[in-house]
Amino acid sequence: MPLQEFTKLLLISIPVLLLSTSCSEDNNSQKSARVPSGDTTVSARAKYIRDIENLDVIYPTTKKVDQLDTFFGTVVSDPYRWLENEEDKETEAINTWVNLQNELSSHYLEAIPYRQKVANRLKELWNYEKYSAPYKEGAYLYFYKNEGLQNQSVLYQQKGLDAKPKVFLDPNSFSEDGTSSLAGITFSKDGKYAAYAVSSSGSDWRTVQVIEAATGKIRKDTVNWVRYSGISWYKDGFFYSRYDDTNEHNKYTAPNEFHKVYYHKLGTTQSEDKSIYADHSVPKLRFYAYTTEDERYLILYESESTSGNALIYQDLNSKNSVMHRLIDGLDNDYEVIDNDNQILYVKTNYKAPNYRLIAINLNNPEPENWKDVIPQTEHVLKSVKNMNGRWICNYLEHASNKVKVFDKKGELVGRLKLPTELQVGQGVPVTIGSISGKKKDKEGFFTVTAYTIPTVICSFNAETLETQVWKKPTLKYNISDYKTDQISYLSKDGTKIRMFVTYKNGMQKDGANPVILYGYGGFNISLTPRFALPYLPFLEQGGIYVVANLRGGGEYGEKWYKAGTQLQKQNVFDDFIAAAEHLIKQKYTSKGKLAIQGRSNGGLLVGACMTQRPDLFQVAMPAVGVLDMLRYHKFTIGYAWAKDYGTSEDSKDMFEYLHHYSPVHNAKPQAYPATLVTTADHDDRVVPAHSYKFISALQAAQTGQAPVLIRIDKKAGHGAGKPTDLRIEEYADELAFIMFNLNIKDFK
Repeated sequence: MPLQEFTKLLLISIPVLLLSTSCSEDNNSQKSARVPSGDTTVSARAKYIRDIENLDVIYPTTKKVDQLDTFFGTVVSDPYRWLENEEDKETEAINTWVNLQNELSSHYLEAIPYRQKVANRLKELWNYEKYSAPYKEGAYLYFYKNEGLQNQSVLYQQKGLDAKPKVFLDPNSFSEDGTSSLAGITFSKDGKYAAYAVSSSGSDWRTVQVIEAATGKIRKDTVNWVRYSGISWYKDGFFYSRYDDTNEHNKYTAPNEFHKVYYHKLGTTQSEDKSIYADHSVPKLRFYAYTTEDERYLILYESESTSGNALIYQDLNSKNSVMHRLIDGLDNDYEVIDNDNQILYVKTNYKAPNYRLIAINLNNPEPENWKDVIPQTEHVLKSVKNMNGRWICNYLEHASNKVKVFDKKGELVGRLKLPTELQVGQGVPVTIGSISGKKKDKEGFFTVTAYTIPTVICSFNAETLETQVWKKPTLKYNISDYKTDQISYLSKDGTKIRMFVTYKNGMQKDGANPVILYGYGGFNISLTPRFALPYLPFLEQGGIYVVANLRGGGEYGEKWYKAGTQLQKQNVFDDFIAAAEHLIKQKYTSKGKLAIQGRSNGGLLVGACMTQRPDLFQVAMPAVGVLDMLRYHKFTIGYAWAKDYGTSEDSKDMFEYLHHYSPVHNAKPQAYPATLVTTADHDDRVVPAHSYKFISALQAAQTGQAPVLIRIDKKAGHGAGKPTDLRIEEYADELAFIMFNLNIKDFK
């Protein structure tokens, strides 16, 4: 697992449009998972909804507790604190509250006349073959494939591109209801074995097992309590990271402390695993172990937040070798890309906000001896891969990818051009990703996608730079009917912001178009074009889908990212509000036709903007959001986000800043947009108490007629690994809610 993929495991941040390794059959399991059994007739619905046309609903009563906290002399009330406690005596009360809230939202959504039509159309559009980029391990090629509506994508194995593939690992067999998923797989250096991680109900906790490549036999080797870990092989075993056994009652909420690195040797039990590294003096440090492709070096990444890491290494070829601290401090990012004997090639933003590739000689490792291989440019260097003696470098140019190829010395050789059969016009924004290939390979693969183009798999030759399409899906809609523009606008402080606008041909700027405005703005994460499959039914109805590239993201390097953190976080909200105002001013839409949406850190974005400017939006959709900014750091991995947010305990200024925008604490009596908060009961990254407390405060504060509801998935987590049938149901509910409250009368 590359370091950048590991880092995603620590974030509240994966902005999910569609995970290509998920798909499903519509078997109504969502209904049984989300809605308690009981009467769902019209008479029962009337218990909650007096008049859906006038958006008149009756909210369950949420009890309040007398909870007061003092921050730097300021007393803050927290009347819904009891909703954080998902164990002991409060469990039954919380379950009852969840069931009542789900009954309300279910009855409301079911009353929308065309909700089922939306679900049917989504299912129809979703039903096409999906592939991942193949990659080579030992004697085989591996790739993921989904027939169309399978709950989880299946990992296939084949000997060469012309051989017939066979099923290697089918995550659909992990559980009867499809809620267990494959959360990562890593092969031994010779390709004989693979260690794979399984997640249950969307949790970040993992169980690791081992499978034999030649036979498909599952070995007895099993490793538990793995979290925020890579799996890296060395000889006849692998390194991994874990926490101590956790109390089952609070495993989904308790802070994760004292991360440790272990080595598991095949054929032994976990109790025999060798302890490799730990730091008992700093409970919040995390360690990710990685072995170089030649297995000479063990690299440990030491981190405390979602960005910035130290580097520790050990020469595994040397007997009795010890760990050496190569780079100290947690202020910059360092990722080991490759090594050539004692020289490490490292991608870093040290003295290079847009990243560069450097060479570090371990015999003279001081920073003054570091040498640039590929210097920093005006564009962000997102990833580097060594293939066939060349550096394959993926750059981000205005939130769209361009791949440049350099020789070993850093001289530009050329670019990877998209295959002509892709029929992607000049200047069309695309995302190029999943570049696969090993150090000695000439042939590799990559993926291409755009807002209106599903993921296409392409092959390339690292020597000739020739590319061609390997797999291109066939869809039940016409790509040429839609277009994506990239436009710019000015934020409150005059900063130029860009956003992608996707719409159906013939769109008129008359202020009457329904719009979904999506944003994230945090954790150095870049929002690049992704196939907007969940939004196609909305686009087909004449809707416009907009994605804004806000400060706090990674689209323009470290400076852009830091401009949206801590005491500058309001910049992100201002950027999003300015996007909405620009869309209205330019007559793409109007206030009564505008919905905003965001997930995770984007859920915070929506929560902050709807409490600061409730007059500007018709609909608000905060999903799995960080919404209590005074206590977020007290749960699971929340403390790792302090580098982005700061905490209420840091200083009086930091507390006051967080308190000023924290959605839970700013839900005050006024008229709010129609709101559907979404979360899941097994989300142990952003615990559901954030959403529980926010909707409780919102329902108590709503003075308008628009509904403010919450939809709580059962046996689901932060988003990754969710079965396709649940995804289709979730998106259908969200789109129906949005369209109905944007006054779209019918679904054609």
